[in-house]
Amino acid sequence: MARTWLAIRVELLGGGGTEPWPPPGRTIVVGPRHTFADLAAAIDDAFARWDRAHLCQFTLADGRTVTDAETAEESEGSPFGPIGAETLILDRTKALKTVGVGEEFRYVFDFGDGWTHRCTVEEKVDPAEALGVVPDMPLPMWGWGSIPDQYGRRWADDDGEAPVPRQPQRPDPMLSGAWPELAADPVDVRELRGATFRGDVTAIRAALQGRDPEACLQHAGAAVSVLLAADRKASEGLALSVVNRLGWRGAEGDEVLAADLIEQLRGTAPPGRLVATDLDEVALLLEGDGEGGYLDLQTGEVVRAAMTDPAEVGEDEAVDVDEDPERWLFLESEGSRGGWRDMADFAATVGDAALRSRLDAAIEGRGAFRRFRDEIDRAGLVDRWRGFSDDRKLGRARARLADRGVRVRPAAPHPG
Repeated sequence: MARTWLAIRVELLGGGGTEPWPPPGRTIVVGPRHTFADLAAAIDDAFARWDRAHLCQFTLADGRTVTDAETAEESEGSPFGPIGAETLILDRTKALKTVGVGEEFRYVFDFGDGWTHRCTVEEKVDPAEALGVVPDMPLPMWGWGSIPDQYGRRWADDDGEAPVPRQPQRPDPMLSGAWPELAADPVDVRELRGATFRGDVTAIRAALQGRDPEACLQHAGAAVSVLLAADRKASEGLALSVVNRLGWRGAEGDEVLAADLIEQLRGTAPPGRLVATDLDEVALLLEGDGEGGYLDLQTGEVVRAAMTDPAEVGEDEAVDVDEDPERWLFLESEGSRGGWRDMADFAATVGDAALRSRLDAAIEGRGAFRRFRDEIDRAGLVDRWRGFSDDRKLGRARARLADRGVRVRPAAPHPG
């Protein structure tokens, strides 16, 4: 009876600051007894790696990760997949029991240089027919590219005469952090914000666990801060998961929030002055059409510039900044500059190529905001866009305050 093994195509997408094009690769035959540790060793052999003193990790299409036991214990959260996704152990998990024909997964070797590979399970094979032997370990059966290739192939189906294909304009999703495209439901932002406002630890966990938080990481970080304040030890896994995602995404303000959460995990205060303020109000002030306003560093209140003019609002409601200048931080309005970047970034997340092209065209020239809103309305993406835009605005507000030496401390939960 023919032995059923899997042929896995492995392409090197990039690492060490380079993105080879076309991606070189190997097809490796893997048997039922082989673990992911065996597969990792075979990939490293196939790509001529001699220094193996580095960590490695597989990421499956459902968001689960496969890594060594120590790394799994130290970092429970992955920057990919739903929060709380299971972590599998390299030398305990059989590859053929975990992945099947047609599935894709990623392999990263050396977290510093980030050698990233796309692994695609192509077909079932009989190793005796494919290789001429039944090997003890996974073994390459095919290869191409310059690492080196025995027959001089530059990519999988190179005939030796065709010109090198043009490199794609957009980075591969596995390099940009947009992979895997998970079936997990996104975090419900309203549910999460309500639970955070109430300080409801159980509801916060229910809103986050098993969900995809990519579109609302600023909200997720604020919610996790509440969890850490309630029970730091029990919340470490969720906190690390959000910190990792913030670091990978790298949008404006993400680095600040990740650093603040790390300090909270350590039980230490972040640098700068802690102010309990409503970040939504700060964002509204910074991105409005007015001239800006002030943040009360004592109470966290946000006051528009007009409120400092007694002639406009009356003596009783006016704020006298000159009376106590150390108390007030002026924040100048930046208008809609960040909003245009948000539209461009949102368009890049749309999987439908035709719609993405229309969104890219809509944001060029005058009337960009109106045309963009019309397109997303027709596509039924209004709620998704609002969540995306709101998250980016919060990140920018957090970054602007950090630039001025102010870190946001979550306001106390509502007593009701």
